[in-house]
Amino acid sequence: MAIKVLIVDDSGFFRRRVSEIVNQDPELEVVGMAANGLEAVRMTAELKPNVITMDIEMPVMDGITAVRKIMENTPTPILMFSSLTHEGAKATLDALDAGALDFLPKRFEDIATNKEAAVQLLQQRVRALGRRRVFRPVSRSVTPARSTFSSGLSSTQSPVEAPRPAERNVGRAAVPTRASGKPYKLLLIGTSTGGPVALQRILTRFPADYPHPIVLIQHMPAAFTPAFAARLNSLCQIEVKEATNGDAMRPGCAYLAPGGMQMMVERAGVSGRIKVVAGTPDMNYKPSVDITFASAAKAFGGDVLSVILTGMGADGREGARLLKSAGATIWAQDEASCVVYGMPQAVTVAGISSHSIPLDNMAEAILRESGRG
Repeated sequence: MAIKVLIVDDSGFFRRRVSEIVNQDPELEVVGMAANGLEAVRMTAELKPNVITMDIEMPVMDGITAVRKIMENTPTPILMFSSLTHEGAKATLDALDAGALDFLPKRFEDIATNKEAAVQLLQQRVRALGRRRVFRPVSRSVTPARSTFSSGLSSTQSPVEAPRPAERNVGRAAVPTRASGKPYKLLLIGTSTGGPVALQRILTRFPADYPHPIVLIQHMPAAFTPAFAARLNSLCQIEVKEATNGDAMRPGCAYLAPGGMQMMVERAGVSGRIKVVAGTPDMNYKPSVDITFASAAKAFGGDVLSVILTGMGADGREGARLLKSAGATIWAQDEASCVVYGMPQAVTVAGISSHSIPLDNMAEAILRESGRG
């Protein structure tokens, strides 16, 4: 059965263009098109699509409000289309907080280097989200530490709850029940689709005196990473900043890899140093989890705790393999709590990760392992 898609945009031309692309894929079927958020809310209830593509700026009802209402009434996976501007970044992050699962640039030339690749990526993202199920928000205990920010994902909401698959005998405990006692010098976290919300859920639980530097690699455009770092910094007790070349890493500070660049870590001084370089055109991911993880394996060896969160593809697997060979600890997010079980699956199936941990338990597990539990 084809994945049913609802397309929402106030531009008739853009609705038709996206509809043509979606319908080219035999696994996808456009079941409706809406010109504003209010129509989207009504048509979602009537048509029960498997996935929605949603514009942000629309008349009558904007996309962020529509996402929030859909998630309250008929929860459905939503892919946002966004402009690659500072304001577009902030609006997209608001939409993700409200419950959207993923986003793509609205200009197709910004999605990929050629038209065919852009079409394939859009179809791939819609297919991946269309296979997920979401449920109504449930109570959580995360409390933002330095902000009264309350839209979307608040201290009492979680817009995405994936169905728990049948238990599998994977030969590892779901959550480590006690700390290994191993000393660490660095925490690495790599993620992609679903990562902004996952990182917020984890990092808002960290105390200001978390004992190690934290390095974050999130697949995200260059226009988005400054706004995302600023948002995390406003919500967390730890400091969060977009990394710059030459940053001396400090305990209790998280360094977000800049979009469109590659970030590496070097052994220098007490805690190490950040190196940021331009990514070459042939690299699929900028930033790349593999590149950052590989540099950490060289610089810090086994003194690293590494986590792979929700995301499409397999970025991070080879870097994690190098880290494990050096004696580092590798964990993955479990399938049930992932928006897309791609990157965590890659390290799990390869036997690289030692534990598959639900998102709700990840912060607690990291703090325990880091000596702060």
